[in-house]
Amino acid sequence: MADQQILLKSLLQQRHWQTYKTFCKEYDKAAKLVDSTLQGKWPSRAQLHRWLSGELKGLPYSDHCRVLEAMFPGRTVEELFSPNSTRNSTPRSDTHLPKNAAPSVEAAPAPQLADVTAVFGSRSAFASTYPPTVLFDTAKEISAAGLSLNVLCQSYPDHRLKSLLENGTRIRCLFLDPKGTAIRAREDEEGYKDNTLVTLTALNINILTRLRDQLPREAADLLELRVYDETIRFNILIVDGATCVVQPYLPQARGVDSPTIVINDNTAADGLFPVFDRVFTSLWERSLPV
Repeated sequence: MADQQILLKSLLQQRHWQTYKTFCKEYDKAAKLVDSTLQGKWPSRAQLHRWLSGELKGLPYSDHCRVLEAMFPGRTVEELFSPNSTRNSTPRSDTHLPKNAAPSVEAAPAPQLADVTAVFGSRSAFASTYPPTVLFDTAKEISAAGLSLNVLCQSYPDHRLKSLLENGTRIRCLFLDPKGTAIRAREDEEGYKDNTLVTLTALNINILTRLRDQLPREAADLLELRVYDETIRFNILIVDGATCVVQPYLPQARGVDSPTIVINDNTAADGLFPVFDRVFTSLWERSLPV
C-alpha cells in the first residue's frame, strides 16, 4: 500500500486538513462528540505520517479508530486506511518510444514540490513578500535558529516583540555563540576581519536579554535564549508549527544573499517541514541557555 495513496490522505487533502495543526484541531472536534476524554490525544506527528504514508500494519488503536470514523461520517476505518480506488495512479507509459530513446520534455512528469510553497533567490526578495510584521504579528509560537537572527532583533520592533510576549506568544531564539569557534570560522569564510558577526550577534543577544529583563516574570519566561557552537548550515524560522522558512549558508557569501525556501506543514505529503523541525529540535537540545 505504501506506493498508493490511501483514502484518509486523499480526504484530508480535499478538506484542506493536511497540516498537522489543522488535523489535530479537527481531531479534537470529533473526539468531543465521541468521548470528551479523548480530546488532546491525537497521534504524534510521526504517527500521523506513518498513517498517511501507508506504512501502518493493521489499524490504529481503537480510540483513534472511533475518532477517525467521527471525522469522516459514513466511512469505516478500514476504508480510510485502504487505497483510494478513485485516484488515478496509472503510471505514464513510454512503451511507444524507440529502444534507448529518452522521454521527451513534454512527457516528463511534473515536478514534485511536496510542501514547498515558495522559493526566493535572496533573503531580501523573501522579506519584500513576507515582511516580519506578516510573519509575527499574530504568531503564538516562534522558533528561530541561525547566526544573528536579525529578522527578530533588527527588523522587528522591540515594542511589537514585547506585546507578543505579554500576550502569551512563546519565542525561542538560538544564536551562534559569539564566544565560540564556529562563528570565527564563518567570519573567515565571509571575509570579515573586524569581528563583524561576533559583534552583531552579541548585540542582538543583548537586545533580547534587556527586553526580557523589562518584562513581567510570566512574559519573560516565554522568551528563551540559547547559543550553540557548531558549523552553521541553515537559518531556520518556524512560526506556529505550521510555516517554516529555511535559508542555507553558502560558501563565501553573506547570509543576506542566501536563497530562501518557504515551507508550509503538509502532513499529508512527504515534505520538508518535519525534516527542518527535527533539525531545529536537535540543535535546541544541544544548546546552552543564555
